[in-house]
Amino acid sequence: MKEDQSTVSGIARRFRGFLPVVVDVETAGFDARRHALLEIAAVIIRMRPDGLLEPAAPLACHVLPFMGSEIDPRALAFNGIDPDHPFRDAVAEHEALARILVPIRKAVAAAGCNRAILVGHNAHFDLNFLAAAVERTGFKRNPFHAFSVFDTVSLAGLMFGQTVLAKAARAAGLGWQNSEAHAAIYDAEQTARLFCTIVNRWQELDPVRFWEGPGEPGSDSLPT
Repeated sequence: MKEDQSTVSGIARRFRGFLPVVVDVETAGFDARRHALLEIAAVIIRMRPDGLLEPAAPLACHVLPFMGSEIDPRALAFNGIDPDHPFRDAVAEHEALARILVPIRKAVAAAGCNRAILVGHNAHFDLNFLAAAVERTGFKRNPFHAFSVFDTVSLAGLMFGQTVLAKAARAAGLGWQNSEAHAAIYDAEQTARLFCTIVNRWQELDPVRFWEGPGEPGSDSLPT
């Protein structure tokens, strides 16, 4: 079924030609160039006909540590991942990027946007690991903006006075399952719900919608 054109133009106009996509990664440390990327999940944000945001179904996969990568045991103790578990069904980085980024690239085009913008909780951590994997594998046509992000740490701090994801989710009425936390797909889904809740509530509180004024979405020059 062809997507309603008012919905397509709406999300492009709302974020100046950017399509928000929540990304969460689980890793074997803090250094994007040295430590392995172990899990990646993404949730594309879409706009309903009534102008409210909602998350799409998640994209996710387990990732094999790249050749020569380092694994910090403290990171594994934190996220509970066993990189050698026989049932992980992990794939190499390039394949993982294809599974995540190709659908995002198609969603950007379908929404009439110019580029995806990464949404995350401490978003530059996720962006740095994604960018490092793209560079290592030579993956072509990364849809994400190179440095701009929407960080739900700042947004949740502004709206709820909370910067920890679990506390912000509870404050937003979304609930939180500690047993599910630190899995990329769960954290991405919760971050997506939090982002949508914040943006939707802001629209309810502030009737002035500057993005609905004249001009085409993304018509000014977007940085690359």
